[in-house]
Amino acid sequence: QVQLVESGGGLVQPGGSLRLSCVASGFTFSNYAMSWYRQAPGKERELVADITRTGGSTNYADSVKGRFTIFRDNGKKTVYLHMNSLKPEDTAVYYCSCGRRYWGQGTQVTVSS
Repeated sequence: QVQLVESGGGLVQPGGSLRLSCVASGFTFSNYAMSWYRQAPGKERELVADITRTGGSTNYADSVKGRFTIFRDNGKKTVYLHMNSLKPEDTAVYYCSCGRRYWGQGTQVTVSS
């Protein structure tokens, strides 16, 4: 069955960096675009970034442009989200998704001093 397993979240100070990973299984990873979403307490889930099958094209929410980078390794069936210059408002549970149909369990990112 399809599985998406995120990792890499944690507590980080403002201005710090984190790299999230999402390992996929149960489907042909290289055939699908992938996305990262996040959901903060009391807010709706929002798209953070997405990437095409080959990684040739990416898209970012305005709030993270220039700070976050999405990339993928099809050989490792993994999509990454590298986050720089983190802000308290980036605090959320981060989810990877395939087509908004399949979701991981989420990984908590907390930005606080």
